[in-house]
Amino acid sequence: MKRILYVLLCAVLCLTGCNKSQNTDQAAAAGQSAAVSGAEQAADGETTAAVSVQMLDYNKDLTKAVKDDDYRTTYEIFVYSFCDSNGDGIGDLNGIRSKLDYIQDLGFDAIWLTPVHPSSTYHKYDVDDYYAIDPAFGTMEDYEALLAECHERGIRVYMDLVLNHTSDDNAWFKAAVDYLHELPSGWEPDTSYCKYYDYYNFTRQPADGYAPVEGTEWYYEARFWSEMPDLNLSSEAVRGEIRSILEYWLGKGVDGFRLDAVTYYINGNPDANVEFLRFLTEAGRSIKADCYFVGEAWTGRNEIAKLYESGIDSLFDFPFSGNEGFIANIVRGNYKASDYVKGMLLAQEAFSAANPDYVDAPFYTNHDMARSAGYYGADEGPVTKMAYAMSLFMSGNSFVYYGEEIGMKGAGKDENKRVPMYWSDDPKDPDMCAGPPDMDEMPMKFAPAKAQREDGLSLWTWFREVIRVRNAFPAIARGRTEGADSISDDNVAAFFRRYAESGADGGSAAAGASEGDLLIVMNLRGEAAVKELAGVGDGLILAAVLNTNEESITYENGVLTLPGYSIAVFTLG
Repeated sequence: MKRILYVLLCAVLCLTGCNKSQNTDQAAAAGQSAAVSGAEQAADGETTAAVSVQMLDYNKDLTKAVKDDDYRTTYEIFVYSFCDSNGDGIGDLNGIRSKLDYIQDLGFDAIWLTPVHPSSTYHKYDVDDYYAIDPAFGTMEDYEALLAECHERGIRVYMDLVLNHTSDDNAWFKAAVDYLHELPSGWEPDTSYCKYYDYYNFTRQPADGYAPVEGTEWYYEARFWSEMPDLNLSSEAVRGEIRSILEYWLGKGVDGFRLDAVTYYINGNPDANVEFLRFLTEAGRSIKADCYFVGEAWTGRNEIAKLYESGIDSLFDFPFSGNEGFIANIVRGNYKASDYVKGMLLAQEAFSAANPDYVDAPFYTNHDMARSAGYYGADEGPVTKMAYAMSLFMSGNSFVYYGEEIGMKGAGKDENKRVPMYWSDDPKDPDMCAGPPDMDEMPMKFAPAKAQREDGLSLWTWFREVIRVRNAFPAIARGRTEGADSISDDNVAAFFRRYAESGADGGSAAAGASEGDLLIVMNLRGEAAVKELAGVGDGLILAAVLNTNEESITYENGVLTLPGYSIAVFTLG
């Protein structure tokens, strides 16, 4: 009889909490209901993580607001290390295609593939042929099949386009070098005999950043590596080739391009880099009006803002990323929690002044950085979780590096940052890759993907829930940030996201999604925080919660209680 009464009580409380949109009292009741259902026990009498984490019940009715725009949640895949479909130990295109359910289950609606062009290196950032697929990754038909299935699922595909340099095995460079070998000493090159001479930056004078053309009196620019000769991006002939490359891949159905090393295009000349980016974006849009570009500018806020003058859609927001970046310093306590909001406001002001139509590209780690699971020493998950949530709650097109959703480790040399996706702890698992040559043994800190998907407190579950909330409320990605200074302090970051263009882009909000403004309150410390919200906004409704532990967020009579490392999302009436 007691068990029957308990089940009935849970049902009543659950029904009380189902309609979260009526008033703040009902929203508080929903929070209490989630907490009660979290105390429900499994058949063996043990409380299970699946029913004890408040967010799993509270957010379950949230539905993605479908928007056909550039504000996405993008998964970066280092192709060589992601998933092997044919047993050769190398990740490939069909392996990625086999994992689209996994990617979509997490909530991602775009993928960025590191270079897929032929190259003798494992990383492929030195291109031999811009019009082909590396045989280790598959065939052109495999690439086209991946594009088609992604588009059927509403997933966009961004191609990594490396234009700063080519491989020294590229046919253009080989032709130019052959010509210089044949050119008599002291003669001036003539592009009417060899147009490819103009494709690179050759000189007879040795200089920093230049490598010799063996057997000649000539040198060529190669800022990254002697086997990566820099292209002459001021050449009209090279720009013509680039237009052809864009036309070819956009014709295949590619949705946009990630641009490598944009600050090095014309070395030491920021104005020339802006001009080249303007050429590039205009060329892409002339071929496909909604062609999307995101550039890698590993530099500070003011330099990024300068590049936005080109009209490019997005640039990666490097100041917030990495082990020494803004987010890491905040969660370590080196900066105040309120500085997170100030940082977003400074970026918003600088970037929008340069390009009112910019789409920020926040990210936390990528294939060139140490992985975040190693940033915080003894942390067992909560700090790592909150840091990534801070990145995902920034506006724009948010990027996540493969394996971060399960807390993979990797640091030191580049190969260690690109180790195989940890699908399973079984080395014979057919999905597992062998990894880059010369990588070190890299013991993992957290469980593999297959185990984490069954754990309500895992990093994988946290990522899924954070992205679920991001996708359900368009203001998170698309809104304009406004500080909530009366709430923010050393430990708590609070801000409004104002979203005025509801439905303007032709998108639709499904049931369980909200098009309006939001108040977001984050507890970025391990101790609980209590905040009085009366008078902060009209008709606050607790619409979503994110927990890193089994303690519940509560909101009653205008008072918000946040356990350590948790997030509350309110809609405004």
